[in-house]
Amino acid sequence: MELKKVFENNKKWINSKLSKDSEFFKELGKGQNPELLYIGCSDSRVTAEDLMGLGPGEVFVHRNIANMVISIDLNVMSVVNYAVDHLKVNHVVVCGHYSCGGVKAAMQSADLGILNPWLRNIRDVYRIHKAELDAIENEDEKYNRLVELNVQEQCVNLIKTASIQKAYRDRNLQVHGWVFDISSGKLIDLNIDLEEVLKNIMGIYHLD
Repeated sequence: MELKKVFENNKKWINSKLSKDSEFFKELGKGQNPELLYIGCSDSRVTAEDLMGLGPGEVFVHRNIANMVISIDLNVMSVVNYAVDHLKVNHVVVCGHYSCGGVKAAMQSADLGILNPWLRNIRDVYRIHKAELDAIENEDEKYNRLVELNVQEQCVNLIKTASIQKAYRDRNLQVHGWVFDISSGKLIDLNIDLEEVLKNIMGIYHLD
């Protein structure tokens, strides 16, 4: 790809926006007020705004390999804090996707260098759900189920944080777990019963 094409595309994008609304960029420059924080995968095939049909200013986005929420990752923790405490989003979504290279890489024994400590967190998800996953014989189905369970565990990791717990109490913020099916383009709500998942452990993570 020639990089000059990116700038040509940018000009076309500007013209298309201004043709519909001459004040578009002036209004955009006034600030943002998104309702939704989206935590997704960095995979180049998964574009957050496009798959949700949303535009600039409507969703605050954080992406990393395999949509992880890791407590010692200053990047994701800062995004969560800013979105929840300052932008006052009302919904936080963790969105994984089937055929996730990060999830698949985590289950291989290869030494992947700097990726090893990051992917180890996905292996921990496998360890927690080992009995269920080992019972799945088809490898593709097993990886896809691990994608779903990884989304669930990252939602749990969100709820462990002070920002999320405070927003739950103060304004009924909601955490959601979704999966994007690349092969069909479909966005799937996993409808995770987080209260059920957390009922026996929330006392450990509860913050006043």
